[in-house]
Amino acid sequence: MSASTTASTDADVIVVGAGPAGSAAALGALTEDPTLRVLLLDRSDFPRDKSCGDGIAPHVLTALATVGAADVVDDWAPITRLELSHGDVRVEGDMAREVHVVPRSVLDARLVERAVAAGAQLRRHRVTSLATDPVVVSGALGDLTAGVVVGADGAHSLVRERLLGRRRESRALAIRGYAPVTPQTRGRQVIRYGSRRQPSYAWAFDRGDGLVNVGYGELLPGEGGSPPSRRLLLDQLEELVPGAATSGADWIGHHLPLSTWRWDQPDGPVLLAGDAARLVNPMTGEGIYYAVATGILAGRTAARAVRLGRTADAGAVHRTEVRRLLGSHFRHTWLAARLSQSSRVVDAGITAAAHDRRVFDTLVELGLGDGRIDRHLVRGLAGALTSRGASARTRGE
Repeated sequence: MSASTTASTDADVIVVGAGPAGSAAALGALTEDPTLRVLLLDRSDFPRDKSCGDGIAPHVLTALATVGAADVVDDWAPITRLELSHGDVRVEGDMAREVHVVPRSVLDARLVERAVAAGAQLRRHRVTSLATDPVVVSGALGDLTAGVVVGADGAHSLVRERLLGRRRESRALAIRGYAPVTPQTRGRQVIRYGSRRQPSYAWAFDRGDGLVNVGYGELLPGEGGSPPSRRLLLDQLEELVPGAATSGADWIGHHLPLSTWRWDQPDGPVLLAGDAARLVNPMTGEGIYYAVATGILAGRTAARAVRLGRTADAGAVHRTEVRRLLGSHFRHTWLAARLSQSSRVVDAGITAAAHDRRVFDTLVELGLGDGRIDRHLVRGLAGALTSRGASARTRGE
């Protein structure tokens, strides 16, 4: 590492936010260089709850394996069954790879433990301001200086706002709770699309311990529109998954800053990862894979920049690395989300998946991992839309 960095800063790398993106960033940095001084800051003590669907796709574990942390789900039962439906249109099948459903109060605490065991120093610290030249993070503990800062402080990221200012962005709003498992939800992930502004859907994900993660979310209206109330969200959940809202508890709402077709990371020594980077799948709201994958990349990039004494180049390198890994996927999910704003396309996708296993697998990859729109999905959608149009004409609709 740079001697001047070691002598003049409180840490080589400061990570703001200790959720999956932040812990992954700390692990990535320390895997790259175990001698680094890494500060991991969060305003909360762990374990702490976080509103989320709790689904851990296999891609998450593949990424965590590269930093020695794939065992964080080992004592949670995997599931493979997935149900997708919109009204009477339905498909159910086994996913190609198993997923886990682990409460964020468990997952996040375990990732923090892995980061601390690797050498990160965890501090409870509410960050209130950020300067970039030189890099200074300020808050309850005073001023902290670093060679590189990784902003992993969630959907309402102060780091992102300081870097990019306030921007209009597409967001979704969701509410999550836990309900007793039922025969209809046992051993599966259930996603049921609603009738409101698409994409809008309810979910029920079996944790494997007698409880199911249940919730409902929808795309927020544009500027000037009124967001849905808590009551409306719960009513939609109850309509789509009967009994979930009336038997559920521990309700928490959250905003989801949705990804667009192109991702930007400013130049300089401050990097963004996870929700703080607006990396949430706009079709499904999935964000843990993006958080872990981009967190690891940010940590590795930060470590190399410090070692080479080129911290000002970190932003450009991180931008290139994230786009290389996920850039094409972002464009495809943005297009898929735009298409799924039509209920006809949602129905066509589910119908095509029911008739062609390859379409089913593509939809899973698009929604949970790093998939692309492929020829099987395009053909399936076209065929289903044509068939439904012909049926409607025959009925005289």
